[in-house]
Amino acid sequence: MKLVMAIIKPFKLDEVREALTTLGVDGLTVSEVKGFGRQKGQTEIYRGAEYEVNFLPKIKIEVAVSNDLLEQVIETIQGSANTGQIGDGKIFVLDLQAAIRIRTGDTGLDAL
Repeated sequence: MKLVMAIIKPFKLDEVREALTTLGVDGLTVSEVKGFGRQKGQTEIYRGAEYEVNFLPKIKIEVAVSNDLLEQVIETIQGSANTGQIGDGKIFVLDLQAAIRIRTGDTGLDAL
């Protein structure tokens, strides 16, 4: 099992969620986060005053998947979150040692 963590632009969330649902992904976790990468924030003008925004709003999606679904999930997120512009985000893949469904006690792939 793997944990796929993706940081994407907020307006791409619905598109990514719909694409993952068609793959058969049953659940995911979404968090509103802030951060910056190579773009190092941006400068904006508000009421005539220029100010620097150091942390940009992003969405973090976390989804636990079986190893055989991993590549499809990565390709789906990458394809549906891509705008071709700087700041599209990143995808991280981590090994998932265990998954336990609290309600039933199911473990492993059965818990997903």
